[in-house]
Parts: sequence; structure tokens; C-alpha cells
Amino acid sequence: MSDDSSPESIAEESMQQAGGLGEIVPEPLLPVWNQIEKVQAFRRTHGEKYVSVLELLTALTLTVGYVWWLLLFLEVL
Repeated sequence: MSDDSSPESIAEESMQQAGGLGEIVPEPLLPVWNQIEKVQAFRRTHGEKYVSVLELLTALTLTVGYVWWLLLFLEVL
């Protein structure tokens, strides 16, 4: 029995040939779906770094906002 006819290789080939949701998305929504696919591909490639950078930016933004409101509050007093 060759490796090409093993259940694992058949399943792998079938998975690679499957198109996912892109095959059932209506034609007018394809531009939106393509953008979603690009975002998902980016997240698969850069997921950890992307999340870390977003967490850092969120923390910096919140810190600056809290300091700003504290300065405004202290100025009123």
C-alpha cells in the first residue's frame, strides 16, 4: 500500500483543496470577505507580536489618559 492512498494523506489533500467559507460567500460580499481573509492571514503570521503591541499601546493610552484626567482634576482643586 502506498503512502498516497493512506487515510492521512487523503485527508491532508482534501483539506488543502477545500476553499473554506470563501466558496459560499455571495459575489457582492467577496471584497469584504477578502479583507477578512487578509486580516486572518496577518493574525496567523504575526499574532503574538501584534497582540503584544496592541496591549502596549492600550496601556500607554490608558496611562496618558489617567494622567491627563488627574492633572485636570488637580487643576480644578
